Amino acid sequence: VQLQAYGGGLVQAGGCLRISCDVSGRTIRTYDMGWFRQAPGKGREFVAAITWSGGRTYASDSVKGRFTVSRDNAKNTVYLQMNSLTPEDTAIYHCAADPRRAGATPNEYDYNYWGQGTQVTVSS
Repeated sequence: VQLQAYGGGLVQAGGCLRISCDVSGRTIRTYDMGWFRQAPGKGREFVAAITWSGGRTYASDSVKGRFTVSRDNAKNTVYLQMNSLTPEDTAIYHCAADPRRAGATPNEYDYNYWGQGTQVTVSS
């Protein structure tokens, strides 16, 4: 299975951006999906996740109320809508797939498959 995140870019603080992740090689219904990010000099951080059916989502405290994860299983795509962006949101954003469907887990070790990532830069 391959994951490809895209849609990142440069945005001003307070702005919004939607990034996407296409899954190929197997139907996305097989997986819970997660978004993680990594800023320069920092470790990987959980952002948000969604169960295979879309029935449950989970977001980290740092993005709750600003970011929304969703999916379109017919398109084999998962999305991350990011609003009210701040410079602290600057990072490479990766999508990941959990085949065991642990329930929108924030634990990166539950995710077997990872995409290359897309850069999001928020200017002040």
